[in-house]
Amino acid sequence: MPTQPKDACALLDADHRAVKKLFNAYDELAGSRAKTSVAKKAELAREICMELTIHAQIEEEIFYPQLRAVIRETDLLAEAEVEHASAKDLIAQIEAGLDAGTLDEEFDAKVKVLGEYIDHHVKEERNEIFPKARAARKLDLEAMMQELEARKGELQEHYGAVA
Repeated sequence: MPTQPKDACALLDADHRAVKKLFNAYDELAGSRAKTSVAKKAELAREICMELTIHAQIEEEIFYPQLRAVIRETDLLAEAEVEHASAKDLIAQIEAGLDAGTLDEEFDAKVKVLGEYIDHHVKEERNEIFPKARAARKLDLEAMMQELEARKGELQEHYGAVA
C-alpha cells in the first residue's frame, strides 16, 4: 500500500511517478499495429492526457500562485508555466488523434515527445522548485496538499477519472 504524501510537493511528485509509469507502458507498445496494442495505446494515451491535464491545472491554480507569492526568484515558475503550455498543445494534438482514430507513428512520436517534455519538467520541479517551496517559511505545504487533493478530486470527477 502506497504511503500517504506528507506535503504538496510529495503529492505532486506522486502524480509525476504515476504518469511516468503510464508513459513507460505506452513505450512498450509504441510501434505495434496489433489490434489489442492499438486499443491499449489509445487507452493509455487518454489516461496520460487526462492525468497531465488535471495535474497541470492544480499546479496552475494552487501550487504556482502560492509559491509565487512567497519566493523572490519566480523565473522558474514562469518557465514551468511555459512548459505547461507546450505540453497542453501536444495533449490537444494527441486528443485530436484519438478522436480521429489515427494512432500512427506520428501519434506515437507525439506521445514520446510529450513524455520527454514531462521528464524535463519533473526534473526541474524536483531539483529546483520543490526545494524552494520546502524552504519557504510562509508556505504551509501540508495545508496546500489538502487543497490540491480536494481540487484534484473535483477535476477527476469532472473528467470522469477513477480516483
